[in-house]
Amino acid sequence: MSYIKYPELSKSNVIDKIPEALSVYINQLVYDLRRQKRDVISLSLGESYFNIPRFPFEPLDFEKGYHYSDSQGIPELRDKIADYYNKYYGTDVNGKDDILISAGSKPIIFMCMLAILNPRDEVLIHEPAWLSYQEQVKLCNAKVSFIPYNEKINFFEKYFTDKTRLMIINNPNNPSGRVYSKDELLEIYSTCRSRGVYLMVDEAYSDFVIDEDFVSILNLVPNMDGVITINSLSKNMGMSGWRIGYMIATPKFISKILKLNQHLVTCGPTILLQYVSKYFDDILAYTLPQVREVVEKRKRIAKYLDENEIKFLPGSSTFYFFIDVSTYDGDILNLSLHMLLEHDIAMVPGLAYGKSTEKFLRMSIGTETEERIYLAIQSLKISMMNSYDSETINKELSRLSLPNFESDS
Repeated sequence: MSYIKYPELSKSNVIDKIPEALSVYINQLVYDLRRQKRDVISLSLGESYFNIPRFPFEPLDFEKGYHYSDSQGIPELRDKIADYYNKYYGTDVNGKDDILISAGSKPIIFMCMLAILNPRDEVLIHEPAWLSYQEQVKLCNAKVSFIPYNEKINFFEKYFTDKTRLMIINNPNNPSGRVYSKDELLEIYSTCRSRGVYLMVDEAYSDFVIDEDFVSILNLVPNMDGVITINSLSKNMGMSGWRIGYMIATPKFISKILKLNQHLVTCGPTILLQYVSKYFDDILAYTLPQVREVVEKRKRIAKYLDENEIKFLPGSSTFYFFIDVSTYDGDILNLSLHMLLEHDIAMVPGLAYGKSTEKFLRMSIGTETEERIYLAIQSLKISMMNSYDSETINKELSRLSLPNFESDS
């Protein structure tokens, strides 16, 4: 039997240069190991588990929920979000014109980049930085430039070039928990705006700022000139699985993103948008006290880390610690995989969060008890006394039918 020899199929060179998300890779290993009945201490998951009751669906228009809804997000929920920002953060947001809701904040961030960047433009990102920022920049055929985590803000200016079009900061920061002050935000904004550079501020962990003032960039720049604010229900309200994110910007910029949203997403999940709109304040009444409990838990774990002489980047919010493992001589990814495969402890290597953060591990405290977290910290101390080679780790991954990490092609 003869076969036709077809030419090789084409592929995107851009996609080949994008690694898989390291945090998602680690979490997928956790899911796979748990299916093998392993009791994994998961300190890699980017969420905190809240106890949220099941409010009744009966009052909702379930028939409408089967169908498309407003591409900008249903007006009722946009108004709820505007009221939330205005009440808690002292802003003056208009739900009708200033907000767009979509299926999670990730596609919104990407759509904003598509609306701003041309090929070979540059995006400045202050490290440590959430890992998807830089890969989304690459998908836009643009270039990423990093500002090291230990650089002073009054020196940020030297990292701008005539190609810089956008700067991204995460306030408070994932993974360090750092909170930018009012003066710092004003300085960053002034530096950006004076150069015609957009400033995107991802405020996904805004409610986790308890012991110091959280200043939304919208409070400082009420006309939103050159400012894009990103947020979602995933972290503050503990609803990551519902994939509801939103952006706040000028009506002119919203209109640009609306066109992209119409072509890429259409709309957020209609029935879930209805649900959140109906019970927005009720959900907050449950989640905000639990957010406070997580921050109090963070304080106790910080004290434990200090007592064990384990260093971490300064920060007071979110449910992460960015642990300094610079005394470890070996490869941090291998260290992370060894801890997972041999000790059932999952943390994310710092190389996912920037060029200057290779010698760190991200530890999330949102889903495990303090006792199990303390056990993991002790295991980390012991594991750091040895080094681990890739060959041994890859053999163990193969034995367990688990994939290797695909950094890029």
